[in-house]
Amino acid sequence: MRQSRVPGGNPFVFGFVGALGVLTAWLLVQAIATAGSMLLLIVVSLFLAIGLNPAVEFLRRHNLSKPLAITVVFLGVILVFVGSGLVLVPPLTEQSGAFAERIPRYAAQLQTNPIVRDLDQRFQLLDRLVDHVGSGAFGTQLFGGLLGFGQVVIGAIFNALTVLVLTLYFLGSMETMKKAFYLLVPRSRRDRTRMIGDAIVDRIGGYVGGNLVVSLIAGVVTFVFLVIMRVPYALALALIVALTDLIPMVGAFIGAVIASTVGFFVSVPVGIACVVFFILYQQVENYWIAPRVMERSVDVPPVATIVGALIGGTLLGVVGALLAIPLTAALLIIVREVVLPRQERA
Repeated sequence: MRQSRVPGGNPFVFGFVGALGVLTAWLLVQAIATAGSMLLLIVVSLFLAIGLNPAVEFLRRHNLSKPLAITVVFLGVILVFVGSGLVLVPPLTEQSGAFAERIPRYAAQLQTNPIVRDLDQRFQLLDRLVDHVGSGAFGTQLFGGLLGFGQVVIGAIFNALTVLVLTLYFLGSMETMKKAFYLLVPRSRRDRTRMIGDAIVDRIGGYVGGNLVVSLIAGVVTFVFLVIMRVPYALALALIVALTDLIPMVGAFIGAVIASTVGFFVSVPVGIACVVFFILYQQVENYWIAPRVMERSVDVPPVATIVGALIGGTLLGVVGALLAIPLTAALLIIVREVVLPRQERA
């Protein structure tokens, strides 16, 4: 009967090498988890660069040099971000200040409310609230909350700048990266890989461009309607609708809820009119605008779109839902051009 031999002849050496392998794998997993947020920023920047590349190529076909075309497109992106901030920040600041000024009035109304007065007599709610606000613990919690909010804002600014810089870099080196990737493929398969790779890049760019066009139409139509209905901050609300419309499946609903809520603050008939408008517009967008804009850019079946958006949203949230559809289109191209022909030859 043959006895099994341990590799290396020594079980202690084998155990030590196995432990080192497990430790190395664990360290790699921890490193990937730590760098996960930065890897996500890199992926988002790459997708933005692929989406903006058709605009750069369009300008180059109109006799602009590549650096000038990239500069024009990139400046346009920065202007969109800055303009969005200038449109959204003032109304939010004004509304926050108005709400802060009305807090004493709301408190007085609460004191005259019979239900609140009865609860206050039973549990001394107002006295406890005053004691809690006047205590040092409340100040510490408030200061900690402000610090946390400041960290979130600083982190968001840092991430936005990182994405902008990486997008600019990827735009400038798009052709170089594609050539370097194709050189890794064996020469016999290089032409086929180049054809599939260029098709995937075109689909992703077409999806990003088409999605921007659909969102722009949604924002413009919403702005016109809100101006007609005399809803305040029509431009800011239209921008919110356009931005949320970029999110697959639920984005349009989120923008409609925000705009309709502001409409109800104006009056109940205006709020109802907003709800009816967004219901009708979504039907027009889903069955007429989006299919005509997307039919030449991303040919993805509706079922694959829904499944991809659900999986992407579950894994990576909003960013995953945004990236899911172009990734689904890329996988469908690979299946159609590589997997199915190979199955037919088998």
